[in-house]
Amino acid sequence: MTVVSAFLVPGTPLPLLRPDNPPWAPLVAGYQAAGEALRASNPDVLLVYSTQWIAVLDELWQTRAHLTGIHVDENWYEYGDLPFDMQSDVELAEACVAGCKEIGVSAKTVDYDGFPIDTGTIVMNNFLNGDDARPLAIAANNVYHDGETTARLAAMAVETAKAQGKTVALIAVGGLSGTIFRTEIDIAEDHIADATDEEWNREMLRLMESASIEHLKQRAGDYAKAAKVDMGFKHLSWILGGLGDNFDGATVHAYGPVYGSGAAVVEFRPA
Repeated sequence: MTVVSAFLVPGTPLPLLRPDNPPWAPLVAGYQAAGEALRASNPDVLLVYSTQWIAVLDELWQTRAHLTGIHVDENWYEYGDLPFDMQSDVELAEACVAGCKEIGVSAKTVDYDGFPIDTGTIVMNNFLNGDDARPLAIAANNVYHDGETTARLAAMAVETAKAQGKTVALIAVGGLSGTIFRTEIDIAEDHIADATDEEWNREMLRLMESASIEHLKQRAGDYAKAAKVDMGFKHLSWILGGLGDNFDGATVHAYGPVYGSGAAVVEFRPA
């Protein structure tokens, strides 16, 4: 089995920067549970797609061997800095660029000092990888790619890892409903901003838990539009594509609000 574990996780920095805030504490605990599950699966590499690494012209893959620095989130800068230190699986990322061309997707590598690593990847790495320092193969979110293309990219990346004899943890970084509070709130009273968003979020999480894959795929488009889901929910396509549209259910380790929007930590069980 190439994919030994798979996770959909939020990329917001708020639970990482303020783990003491009661509405965000469940997400911290959920992330910690997912981290334990990832370590137990013992992957060779983390195959990562983050909605927050935006690409426009090409599909980008990170090939800088050692990524380190301090990042300041463009939205939540007042909550603190985000230091990062991570390793890239250069061999796998470069092979994925070649694999992109084989499936008709234009792709390039990114390899220069000081490249602005996105918040979502940093948050995920802190929670799930931490001091383990497992290498990452990081793919960008090209805004012109639809869900189908994103799924094909994930499937190609998994097959490329398989060809190299590597096991992977498949990770999609992105949020759920996108309605946020646009005025300052008391973060201790944070909640899902829209009742309809809440209904949609819970329905989709139930479908993941029950492995209702066809129904999940059918509802994803309507959900993305109705609940203003982060990047049209393409991060789910990354998971489904990498798993070959086949998994044995999911565990929702956490679900909750982040300044009104929805966030969840979900672990999928590969078939």
